Amino acid sequence: MLKIIGRIFLGLICLLLIIIVLVIIFSPGWTRRNAEKSFPEISGEIVLDSLDGKVDIYRDSMGIPHIYATTEHDLFFAQGYVHAQDRFWQMDFWRHQGAGRLSELLGSNLVETDKFLRTLGWERIAMEEISLMPEEALSIVESYSEGVNAYLAGHTDSSLSLEYAFLPILNRDYQPQPWTPLNTMTWAKAMAWDLRGNMDTEIARARLLKDLSVEQINFLYPPYPDDRPVIVNHPHITQAADISIEDVPDFMVAINPALLEISTNSLALDSLTGGGFEGIGSNSWVVSGDLTDTGMPLLANDPHLSSQMPSIWYQVGLHCVELNPDCMVDETGFSFAGAPGVIIGHNNKIAWGLTNLGPDVMDLYIEKINPENPYQYEFNGEWIDMEATVEEIKVAGGDVVEQEVRMTHHGPIITDVYGLDEFADEAGIEFPSNYAISVRWTALEPSCVFCAVWKINIAQNWEEFRSAASDFVVPSQNLVYADVEGNIGYQSPGNIPIRSLNHDGTLPVPGWTGEYEWLGYIPFEDLPYAFNPPEGFIVTANNAVVGSDYPYHISDQWAYGQRAQAIVDLIHNSPEPISIEYISQMQGDNRVLIADDIMPVLMGLSLDDDLLEDARNKLNNWDRQMNMDSASGALFGVFWSNLLSSTFDDDLPEFYLFDGGGRWMEIVRTLLSDPSSPWWDDRSTTEVETRDDIMKLALERAVKEIQKTQGKDPAQWQWGSLHTIDFEHQVMSSFPFIKNVFNRGPFPTSGGKAIVNATGWSTNGDYHVSTVPSMRMIVDLGNLTNSLTMHTTGQSGHAYHPHYIDMADSWRLIQYYPMDWDINDLASNSEGKLSLVPR
Repeated sequence: MLKIIGRIFLGLICLLLIIIVLVIIFSPGWTRRNAEKSFPEISGEIVLDSLDGKVDIYRDSMGIPHIYATTEHDLFFAQGYVHAQDRFWQMDFWRHQGAGRLSELLGSNLVETDKFLRTLGWERIAMEEISLMPEEALSIVESYSEGVNAYLAGHTDSSLSLEYAFLPILNRDYQPQPWTPLNTMTWAKAMAWDLRGNMDTEIARARLLKDLSVEQINFLYPPYPDDRPVIVNHPHITQAADISIEDVPDFMVAINPALLEISTNSLALDSLTGGGFEGIGSNSWVVSGDLTDTGMPLLANDPHLSSQMPSIWYQVGLHCVELNPDCMVDETGFSFAGAPGVIIGHNNKIAWGLTNLGPDVMDLYIEKINPENPYQYEFNGEWIDMEATVEEIKVAGGDVVEQEVRMTHHGPIITDVYGLDEFADEAGIEFPSNYAISVRWTALEPSCVFCAVWKINIAQNWEEFRSAASDFVVPSQNLVYADVEGNIGYQSPGNIPIRSLNHDGTLPVPGWTGEYEWLGYIPFEDLPYAFNPPEGFIVTANNAVVGSDYPYHISDQWAYGQRAQAIVDLIHNSPEPISIEYISQMQGDNRVLIADDIMPVLMGLSLDDDLLEDARNKLNNWDRQMNMDSASGALFGVFWSNLLSSTFDDDLPEFYLFDGGGRWMEIVRTLLSDPSSPWWDDRSTTEVETRDDIMKLALERAVKEIQKTQGKDPAQWQWGSLHTIDFEHQVMSSFPFIKNVFNRGPFPTSGGKAIVNATGWSTNGDYHVSTVPSMRMIVDLGNLTNSLTMHTTGQSGHAYHPHYIDMADSWRLIQYYPMDWDINDLASNSEGKLSLVPR
């Protein structure tokens, strides 16, 4: 008995000691002291090896570094150094993610994600790209890597970043390895995945065939509407292409197990990267001097990406002290921590912005596997040997896990091998008894998107810009352009496949017949572009680039034009001439266009209920703006969510979620004109419901919901109280208590999906913001010092640093800070000047 009591007492003592240790570790004083160890030096002088000369780094009032060097080597060396100063944890996490080495950093929970990443082979392709990289480009990434490693040489553990103080909970032996050019190149693959295109839609359409008819599926994927803007207008183009499912092989339903496997892996990866096409978008537009108050172009850009902490962007200025053929960089803008150069910004002559083009650059192939040899697949009647390799995945605190990767000429096999009895579809194709699915994707073919970025960085005119764009292979982007000579332009680049006539990319296809191969890529000279169009402006918002008369298929997965329409309307209705202040108002526009279609129907309902009448009247007088303080906006957001659930819950399988974005707005816009459509009927009741029944039901449910969450007094309703954002750390947010050290929020926000101020939320869940305008930029080509910008959280990646979360309020309130350009302003107003000097 005494022994038992003694053990209990000892156990209590141990528990008490653990609690004491945890209290010490998680106390604000402990975390702040450890966080401060990682705060960068921003003033004084640091002596380093490998520099050609002195480098001056001015930090402006937002903590943004502006680097001045005499050689390009030193410039990119210093960029690597400051990236590591402010964001090394982010860089370290991203390189492990891109290489499929997350479990090496974070443990066994991520082994399955690593297996999928190793199968896709981002790092393998990046290695090929480095071997093919021009010497000039290779020297840039090598200089950058030297700068990162110079910082690592003097910093370890929590002096690198606070995250490393907590990492021993998962991986007590971890020490960061030196940075290499390979680490930089894999990041491009991660971004290509986030912006990948239609693979998820291809899978969803195929899985829906089990529950819905072809006509129903085509209705859920409507064509781009012919009354919405296209980016490149030509006289012969009248409407966008209509791609839909037509002949469906019987075996398409049979491959559901394999499609489910791909979806599971894809979603797990998306949860880390923030990828997935329907959650990703962007706005950009450029207005010529004919329409502006300065007589020179104004260029605006705001890419929509997943919200995260720290910001996905790192703002930086890169300047050669004296421009000459050996040092031609003079630019400012937004970079990715982990890569040299500027992705979006301006130099001394031109400005550029990016939005996702969204081309169909991925296809799933059903491969017929040899029952006698799983390393062979059939093609054109012959068994072809796969290329097979074994990847070793090191697991923190565990054993090495092996992952076998098998390659076909289409690409990697991304599923297990599934067995089925043979049967024939109506077209007479014999389905294999053993099959797997491979993926062909342009990002799995060697290219060098950063080579294109660096060429754009130093381009001085439209011709040089277009030449650089020809190397921008993947992810394909809408590139908008303006220059100090007054020109504006647009170019769509990328390797966009040309498919055979019997293959439109809507569904997985047989890989063994040879009938569904890619025939090549659209030649760059045939890709859409515009230069000084007669309209005087160019708008891109992931909308259709061209119409149906364009001779090639680019995509059927455009955004449905609501944002593009709102931007075009704002330009057409602008006070003349357009000013930079007006452009900033445009970027903050919260108008929801679907309300214009819904409100006439809602106003025509017979309600016979005073409470519903009062709610409807609140919407009747509403300006259609989803402002954060808007009671009507709050009611409409809740109504929209309930309208979709009331309409589609009974029709769609559980896996198929409606997010309420632009596609669903277009679906509802079509349905509103058909009051007796079967989609309106609730199949769970004995009655046959019509449009008006469902609209009334959705309003009833919306009023009940908003009263429950925000009270019965409409004066207390606010869209921003529902529509909040938390900026969450990509790793540490998974851990109780620790997440409070790194996460920030919630912050009320305006906007919503398919709105210019695109703070995305999903009607599948709550009203919480998940995708955001990740930065906003307005460049004044008449006077570059007048340019404005912002991004989401702050420049620093270090918790508790003054610049960790200082941008959040400006971002959500659509307030800007100067995009500093003039060295004299920086020298007199900087919060610090750091000099890197050679030893």
